[in-house]
Amino acid sequence: MSAAIMMIVAALMYGLVMAQFSAWSTKRTLNERSRELTDPTLRGHIDRMADALDLPTIKVNLYEVEQVNGLAAPDGRIFITRGFYDRYKSGEVTADEISSVIAHELGHVALGHSRRRMIDFSTQNAMRTALALILSRFIPGVGPWIANALTSLLAARLSREDEYEADAYATALLMKAGIGSKGQKSLFGKLDKLTQSRAGAVPAWLLSHPKSDERIAAIEANEARWQA
Repeated sequence: MSAAIMMIVAALMYGLVMAQFSAWSTKRTLNERSRELTDPTLRGHIDRMADALDLPTIKVNLYEVEQVNGLAAPDGRIFITRGFYDRYKSGEVTADEISSVIAHELGHVALGHSRRRMIDFSTQNAMRTALALILSRFIPGVGPWIANALTSLLAARLSREDEYEADAYATALLMKAGIGSKGQKSLFGKLDKLTQSRAGAVPAWLLSHPKSDERIAAIEANEARWQA
């Protein structure tokens, strides 16, 4: 086995180990800093989504961090951050809007995104190593930098595709549950401010999430197609 192949295999194994460690570390942190979300109004919305999915219940957890975010853990659990929940309690975010985040994270779980990202991490690490080896022969010194940039571009594109898919899943679920997509679209109008995002200053192809106006347009396109 050549040295180059050995390095690629080693990078792949390293990526797998790091992905497993990251999943373990994330699970431990979430266990220590979260509890079940019991807000009665939100529970009503969550129960409607559970009925639409023919599930007895959907458990949503409150993650005690100040960032405004929702997340789907690799083990399939759904979380809303304290920062997001506090915006809801203050009236900045409605129940329909925060329910759309829960529906979006359910989409990541249902579509296998959370688990697939663990595999993507190790694959991208191996790809980065292979590209760095090849490019270094032709462009000494800057080959690894170019390889890292190209791999990051690919990762961002895959992430954006996942976001569009989870958005579509959420729209369909919200419509089936009788909640509708109005809150989903209105939240995107607030999201940059809530997260203090400077997405507009970054080229779209470098973003791990699509721009809010593009996500709204995609949701409306799905609605028009499904209603037709």
